[in-house]
Amino acid sequence: MGHKFAELAFTDAVRDIQSNEGSRRSYARMDEGSDYNNVLGPNEAQFIAARDSFYMATVGETGWPYVQHRGGPAGFVNIIDEKTLGFADFRGNRQYISVGNLSQNDRVSLFFMDYPNKTRLKVLGRVRSVDLMEQGIPQNLSFDRGYRAKAERGLLITVEAFDWNCPQHITPRYTQAEVDLAVMSLKTTISDLEAKLAQRST
Repeated sequence: MGHKFAELAFTDAVRDIQSNEGSRRSYARMDEGSDYNNVLGPNEAQFIAARDSFYMATVGETGWPYVQHRGGPAGFVNIIDEKTLGFADFRGNRQYISVGNLSQNDRVSLFFMDYPNKTRLKVLGRVRSVDLMEQGIPQNLSFDRGYRAKAERGLLITVEAFDWNCPQHITPRYTQAEVDLAVMSLKTTISDLEAKLAQRST
């Protein structure tokens, strides 16, 4: 089929709109060749491992979609293998909407964002919940036990497809750690200049 994300996301209705809007011809090329964008490579693994949060969409029994933010220490999403992601699901407000949705429909959509570099990765997959204490879970499914949050369960995601999105309309945003790192060199420069000025005045 070619591009697996297009195969799953480009329904007949989507393709009709693309045709009406004049973009179908360029996207039609994604239908050609062997399957691709269904197995995580080094670029995807490195990108995901560097993230400290992502957005997860599920669908409830009423048909309504639900999007939730998931976060933790950088690297809390584990790359189990080229087809599997896993992470510790930390306790939040205890509404359990995502967990409830996934108990009825295991399909999930993930959005990984790198705001400073205006880059995003979309992932479609299927989820199963695991007990983090049980035997037989992947050995490389781990979580930071020093992180001040209770891990209620592990979520394993079998990757069906992914797509790198264009950078248009992404406003760069920076974490406190990124700002501190950028400001550190300025503080060092200011301290050096102040020391030189102090030497000249004596």
